[in-house]
Amino acid sequence: MSSITVTMVVSALVFTIGACGVLLRRNPLVQFMSIELMLNAVNLAFISFGGMNGSAEGQVFVLMVLTVAAAEAVIGLGIIVAMFRRRRRIDVDDVNTMEG
Repeated sequence: MSSITVTMVVSALVFTIGACGVLLRRNPLVQFMSIELMLNAVNLAFISFGGMNGSAEGQVFVLMVLTVAAAEAVIGLGIIVAMFRRRRRIDVDDVNTMEG
């Protein structure tokens, strides 16, 4: 198998693990980490496709995805910390009952 095929299989496997974490877990921190795992799998695919085509466009897309991931990390962790301070337990099902 070529190296591009191997990286695409690894990227698909990592993305699947992240998607299962988002769908099956109720803890927002675990879901947050799973979303980050999915974004990193997409980054690996972008770099793999960029290497296959011999262009730097894959790396440019990775920089944009990393920028979005950093903004998501700041906002997501802020919301999770606010939930924890208010309730002392965090559960995804409790988000719709928050007031304020």
